[in-house]
Amino acid sequence: MIQGRKLLEQGLSQLNIQFTDKQIEQFMKYYDLLIEKNKVMNLTAITDLNEVMTKHFLDSVLISNVLNMSDFYTLVDVGTGAGFPGIPIKILFPHLKVTLIDSLNKRLKFLDDVISELELDGIETVHGRAEDLGNNDLYREKYDLCVSRAVANISTLSEYCIPFIKLNGYFICYKADGCMNEINIGKNAIKVLGGEIEEIVDFNLPDTDIKRKIINIKKIKNTPKKYPRKPGLPSKEPII
Repeated sequence: MIQGRKLLEQGLSQLNIQFTDKQIEQFMKYYDLLIEKNKVMNLTAITDLNEVMTKHFLDSVLISNVLNMSDFYTLVDVGTGAGFPGIPIKILFPHLKVTLIDSLNKRLKFLDDVISELELDGIETVHGRAEDLGNNDLYREKYDLCVSRAVANISTLSEYCIPFIKLNGYFICYKADGCMNEINIGKNAIKVLGGEIEEIVDFNLPDTDIKRKIINIKKIKNTPKKYPRKPGLPSKEPII
C-alpha cells in the first residue's frame, strides 16, 4: 500500500494542500472500507488503489485550488454516492460542518460507518431527494458551499444544488473536460436560479493526463420559491 499512500501525498503536495499523517491514515482507512463494501454494494467502478487515490480522492479536493476553504464553514454534498467529494473535503478541512445528501439510504448507512470509523465530527448524512430537501427550510439557503460530482447536466444540477446555498455562497460543480457546450446551455438555468458563473478552472489530475473542469458558481440572488420543482422534473425538463 506504500505506492498508493505516496501517490496521495505527492498529489496533495502538487495541489499545495497541507496534510498530516492522521489525515493520510484516514484516507487509507476510507479506501479499505470502500473496497470491502464495494464487494456487496455498487459504490464505485474504480477500485485500483492508485486510481482511487487520483480519480476519487485527489479529484474531490481540487476545490481547494479554486476557493480558500478557511473562508467557509458549512458545506452540502448533493448526490454524494460513496462520499465524494464530501468526505475527502471533510478529512482535509475538518473545520467544515458537512451534510451528505443521497436518495439511497443504504449508501448513507455505509457513509455513517465511514464517518464513525474515521472519527469525523461535524458531519451528517441526510436521506432524501434534492428536490424535496431544497424546499425544506432546514436545508434551503443554509450553506456557504454546495458541491456535486453527480452525473447530470449543469441545468439539472443547478436546480438540485443552488437552492441550498446562502446568498453570496458558491456552488462548485465538478465536470470532465469537454463540457463547454453543456455549460453554455446551462447558463440561463444558473441565472434563473440566482447564480452566476464566476470562473471555470481547468485542472490536470496530478501525475495523469486526465483533464477536469471546476465550475465556480456564485449565488447573487435568492432562488425563486418555485425552484426546485417537484421530483423528476429537473432531469426530465431542465430549465432552458
